Amino acid sequence: MQQAVPDAGLPPPAALVDGFAGAATAAPGPPGGGPGVRAAAAGYWHRRGLTTDPARTAAAPGGAALLLALVAAAGGEVLLPRPSASWYAAQPVILGRAVHRVPTTAESGGAPDPFAVLETVRRVRAEGGAPRLLVLSVADDPTGTVPPPELVREACEAAAGEGLLVVSDETYRDALHDPHATVLVSPAEMLPDDVVVLADLGGTLTPPGWPAAVARFPATRAGAALHAAVLAVLGTAVPPLPPPVEAAAAAALAEPPAVTGRLAAGVRLHTALTGAVRDVLTAAGALVRPPQAGYHVYADLEELRPALARAGVVDAVDLESAVVRALGSGARARAVGGATRFGDDLTALRLRVATGPLLGDAGGAHAAALAYAHDRPPAATPLTPAAAPAAPAPAVPEPAPPRDRPDRPARPARPHRQDRPERPERPDRQEPPAPTEWPQVAEALRALGAAVAELTGARR
Repeated sequence: MQQAVPDAGLPPPAALVDGFAGAATAAPGPPGGGPGVRAAAAGYWHRRGLTTDPARTAAAPGGAALLLALVAAAGGEVLLPRPSASWYAAQPVILGRAVHRVPTTAESGGAPDPFAVLETVRRVRAEGGAPRLLVLSVADDPTGTVPPPELVREACEAAAGEGLLVVSDETYRDALHDPHATVLVSPAEMLPDDVVVLADLGGTLTPPGWPAAVARFPATRAGAALHAAVLAVLGTAVPPLPPPVEAAAAAALAEPPAVTGRLAAGVRLHTALTGAVRDVLTAAGALVRPPQAGYHVYADLEELRPALARAGVVDAVDLESAVVRALGSGARARAVGGATRFGDDLTALRLRVATGPLLGDAGGAHAAALAYAHDRPPAATPLTPAAAPAAPAPAVPEPAPPRDRPDRPARPARPHRQDRPERPERPDRQEPPAPTEWPQVAEALRALGAAVAELTGARR
């Protein structure tokens, strides 16, 4: 079973650990978080061009808890893209609300086809349903793609035109693989009165073991009413945010250099890993859209259906089971999830591969990952060989020019530079091996490619 929100698998920086430990004996804050974490959340969004009043924010122990409160407060039924993150659908189901899947386009995941949104809303209403929310993602889990801003706008306008509230999951907005070539625009910039922004910090800023998420509400009368209703649900149905986690979340949302450096390191690492996983899967015959964000890829093996059927694989459950068996036990088996976990069709031969588990459970994985991502040679670990740079030669200061002194004989002239012996060149710094060369990662990639090739009968 995969974790709900894939993360980079890197350790938290010391600043967050200190904040976490310092609040160990503090009393829990009010529902929705205390003033510190709310102000930090407002600052986080302000730096991204979304002016935010701290009084229009809320924090909770994880994105699932916030979405549960939003669904309960808004009422009605929920529209979700197909596919979408595994934790979306569980929240309306817990509340007894119907979930309606809306197909995405071939170009990307995250945002549903706007015409399909209109058709779904009208069909549900004709059947007596009451659609109220559309949840979408601008940096998508599970596909790892970023929908074009024009598609996001059209989907949001279609939903708002039908009276739906839009919930924009922006968990991975800061985990873009190539920020300069990828255009990401929040729906809250397009339709500020109709969009609630949600971000699970476990995907980027904090460890997933410290569950925390924040939400931003519209600065309207309806937004204030929704915010108050969400706080009421959080106060009665959701455990409070633990004080150590709240302190760490507030520190992370302030984005000190240690936190942003950890995030950049994780993104660099998983840009390499997702590219390698895509190469392995496409070599085995799968169709994989180029990953643009996050720590996962989504593979489509529909073209290999005849070969898979001969191996007894006819749906997403069979595909997940077969690949997991081939990968064996341990961390890397947790990397694979079949399409049904993400609301895709049961018959769809698709799966998500999360790259975090490919780092394995071995000690030293974090150190090796950080060393690579920071472009610094790691020490010897179970994952990588020793790659420490040679100690640099000490600098030799140049002597000061002689001064004329009548009471002291002049110093002899220094030899011409070309007559001096040459200094030995410093040895080049040994670059750390790429993640795909780490023994445990290389073995996981080989096993993944071999598993798919064996199922399809392809020759590698």
